[in-house]
Amino acid sequence: MPVQERKQRERAERERLIVATARELAEQQGWDAVTTRRLAERIEYSQPVLYSHFRGKREIIGAVALEGAAEMAAAVRAATAAADGPRARVIALARTYLDFAARNPAVYDAMFQLDGGLSFANEDTPEPLKEGFAALLETLEAVAGEGVHPGLFTETFWASLHGLATLTRAGRLPPEDTERRAELLVDRLARF
Repeated sequence: MPVQERKQRERAERERLIVATARELAEQQGWDAVTTRRLAERIEYSQPVLYSHFRGKREIIGAVALEGAAEMAAAVRAATAAADGPRARVIALARTYLDFAARNPAVYDAMFQLDGGLSFANEDTPEPLKEGFAALLETLEAVAGEGVHPGLFTETFWASLHGLATLTRAGRLPPEDTERRAELLVDRLARF
């Protein structure tokens, strides 16, 4: 069994390398620069080896999206756990979300803009995506307000954050006002 374990470990390491390299290349040059040929060259494996892990770019984007969702969930949970009081937790959530989107534009695109072959909001939604939403819900359900469905409130708040992140990144909103927008969103939507 040690040989089989080693092969599984090597396969997992190659898969992590492919995802990390795709992510790095996308952050540096955009997703158009991420091709199976360029990835194969960068990781120093043949394209058939790459295809033995992923059927193509779409699945690689999906893997980057899942990794990003897990990272965002962890960051949101850490930030909200360190905050004192409901308003501070929601502000920390908003800041962390917007900061993650700004610092990781290619990952954010993989999560929400590009087709990574992932399903959202149904039974076969991958666990990291569910955890990403759960990380938001854990904080936001406490401030949804009486009679408001916590899941719907979280979806609405999330959509607002996504809009702010997307419009700021596209240059439609000046980045210097990001903090003020986040506080306005929190103060107008959340019920403390």
